Amino acid sequence: MNKEINLIIKPEFVDKYKNGYPLISQEAISDFSKVGDEGVILNLINSKNSFIVKGYYGKQNKGFGWILSSSKDEKIDVDFFISKIKSALKYREDFYADESTTTFRVFNGEGDGIGGLTIDFYDGYYVVTWYSIGIYEFRDDILEALKQSVDYKGIYQKKRFDAKGMYLDEADDFLFGQKAPEPLVVKENGVNFAIYLDDGAMVGVFLDQKEVRKTIRDKYAKGKTVLNTFSYTGAFSVFAACGGSKKTTSVDLAKRSLPKTKEQFEVNNIDANSQDIIVEDVFNYFKYAVRKKLLFDMVVLDPPSFARSKKHTFSASKDYVKLLKEAIQITNNGGVIVASTNSANFSMMTFRDFIKKAFYQLKGKYKVEESFSLPKDFRVNPKFKEGDYLKVVFIRKLK
Repeated sequence: MNKEINLIIKPEFVDKYKNGYPLISQEAISDFSKVGDEGVILNLINSKNSFIVKGYYGKQNKGFGWILSSSKDEKIDVDFFISKIKSALKYREDFYADESTTTFRVFNGEGDGIGGLTIDFYDGYYVVTWYSIGIYEFRDDILEALKQSVDYKGIYQKKRFDAKGMYLDEADDFLFGQKAPEPLVVKENGVNFAIYLDDGAMVGVFLDQKEVRKTIRDKYAKGKTVLNTFSYTGAFSVFAACGGSKKTTSVDLAKRSLPKTKEQFEVNNIDANSQDIIVEDVFNYFKYAVRKKLLFDMVVLDPPSFARSKKHTFSASKDYVKLLKEAIQITNNGGVIVASTNSANFSMMTFRDFIKKAFYQLKGKYKVEESFSLPKDFRVNPKFKEGDYLKVVFIRKLK
């Protein structure tokens, strides 16, 4: 049983938490010093000792925990987690019924009522990701709740927090059931992905881009030359090729991107040798493309929020305009730039301002074709706009 303590919320934050805001911030609490270890259950009260909400202490990014319940008598136990998981499963019934897609998010943190926790489904296998020591302290109850709520082939975990020597006995991501084959081949809208459930923090595909990939395949790729930058394992390139693209070029700095991207083409019966897969700093490749006067019909920009190479440091909030300007210069007139960011530090409105600024500085014209945020399975808490982090805009470059 996790320890419970009472903490007083500063008066100016009381209504915010009453209205459903899920993230516990240090500045909202009168005296955070008495909290102790992560995993402690926090009863947040007002200055008159009246109960407001219940949560837990767990450091994650800029937050110090998440709200779990508005009920004073709520027990944070196996039954509590079962109710949350079953509610999440019901919300995603249509995903389980779709035979063309065998991978999706089952539980999305605060969007499903438990910040700091995600669960992904990969064709019968479940991957639980813990984002703080605090939520990890509830590990036994959460895993038991998952086992009681789903039929599973196997269960894996990922720890996305700095344990600083803790839990060293848990080097293996595999937890229960049977181990997945390597690779495990899953489907997304009829396209195959080769993934690895026990190979570091990432499995090989980012599930939040499913609608964007499908749109590229179904509406934009046919007969086009496509440049996929920061390509990781080449998922955008594979969907473009499945949509009948003339040729794809995938560029990523990581050496493993080459064999990983080849594998993704091959599991879709596409000759990887007919595509270009380049291990290079994207910014160096832009310079090369300008020098060689290369032009593409579609350029996909999906950089990490922050990245550092030997010669370049990229921050989405500071450098995206510059990145767009590089892409604009190597996009054919009438071509499309797919501009994407997973940075939660700015809004879609700000992101569209970046686009406007980049074209203005180059004296160019453009048209926004369509835009995307997170898909349905990445459920968002409407009281926590920061949770809807994904911003994707399809931009048509005009003459």
